[in-house]
Amino acid sequence: MKSKKPSNWKIYEDVAKTILNNLASEFKLSKVEGKQLIDGIQSRTKWEIDAKGILENSLGFLVIECRRFTTSKQPQGKIGQLAYEIIDTGAAGGIMISTIGVQKGGQLVANAAKIIHMRLDKDATPLDYCLQVLNRIFIGHSESVTATDSMSAKIVRKCEVCNNFFEPHGTEAKCPLCLK
Repeated sequence: MKSKKPSNWKIYEDVAKTILNNLASEFKLSKVEGKQLIDGIQSRTKWEIDAKGILENSLGFLVIECRRFTTSKQPQGKIGQLAYEIIDTGAAGGIMISTIGVQKGGQLVANAAKIIHMRLDKDATPLDYCLQVLNRIFIGHSESVTATDSMSAKIVRKCEVCNNFFEPHGTEAKCPLCLK
């Protein structure tokens, strides 16, 4: 029997979770867990979330939603749904990951509900991506990068052994300490 190929949105969710997990310390997260059901406190229902970010020192969690919309920004209603999920689950806030951005009304709701918007390119992979968060850009690239004099970039990779970040000098997956 032939297995089904995962859809683009499913791949996007998995890639986003992997990238956030690799960059967890940058966002004061201890780890990022995958898709799961979490209990609603007030509604007494369950919410399916795309990912769950556990805050450092176990001080709560963030609801993470991924939307691979390629033709329109996230509307106010989608941000409003995430805002209610945050309230109902007792989360400390949320992250909305999308390819394009958020509409003006949605951004107002996001600001009020402690939702951070992250832009991740639609064809991102765990190694090749561009993630924009507020005024920061994280780039993962498995090949060499050329930059103009109007920008600077620092390529870092997470060591597959000790999970520390290091500046690679090629395609190595381990930091200099773990190579010894």
